[in-house]
Amino acid sequence: EQLYNFEDKGGRRVSLRPEMTPSLARMVMAKKNALTFPLKWYSIPQCWRYERSTRGRRREHFQWNMDVWGTGAQDPDGGGGGFTTDVMAEAELLGAIATFFKDVGLTAEDVVIKVNSREVLAAVLKDVAGIEDPATFAKAAVLVDKLDKQTPAALYDDFQEKVGLAPSKVDTLIHTLQETTFDQKDPALQSIAELFDLAEAAGFREFLSFDPTIVRGLSYYTGLVFEAADRQGE
Repeated sequence: EQLYNFEDKGGRRVSLRPEMTPSLARMVMAKKNALTFPLKWYSIPQCWRYERSTRGRRREHFQWNMDVWGTGAQDPDGGGGGFTTDVMAEAELLGAIATFFKDVGLTAEDVVIKVNSREVLAAVLKDVAGIEDPATFAKAAVLVDKLDKQTPAALYDDFQEKVGLAPSKVDTLIHTLQETTFDQKDPALQSIAELFDLAEAAGFREFLSFDPTIVRGLSYYTGLVFEAADRQGE
């Protein structure tokens, strides 16, 4: 729906680049045998998305991308203190963001990086609504992602129609997602706990906040997710 596409004067159907992920995937696949993993990449591409323009969000924009490819389940040399390399990569990316904030004069009192894991939402949806099917989970994730922009009541019908969740269940879901403390022994929260330990050791823990309502609606997000915002909510 957000692809900026049209027909040019030659009658050809064309589209403007919405993001770098597909291009990067093609480049990595073409050269994968010659690359050393984990592979780190950054770019600042010009992108376009056909969506309603709002404050701070335009159809044309430049986007700073940072990617780490080829992380495994456990640190390969045993020097990572038992942390998974996926979480270590996320910590490195978040550390770069925190460093950028510091370099432009922003402190942890000005901005916050809200962090969550899709595993947390999966566990909550299973407990509250019995949702385990991947397709239904993806639909529910999209709706939960809208909760910071719309009132729960405005989404009752969508929850009922698309995932079979009654209004009372939606209220229970929201109440559960508002919990901001976590038990480090909970399997669904293990990656969050690891990330916060790494952030503490690296000196940017004050920028992070655990927020279970951060979902990111796209289904290809499978692990840790995060969004940065100003502390005042402006």
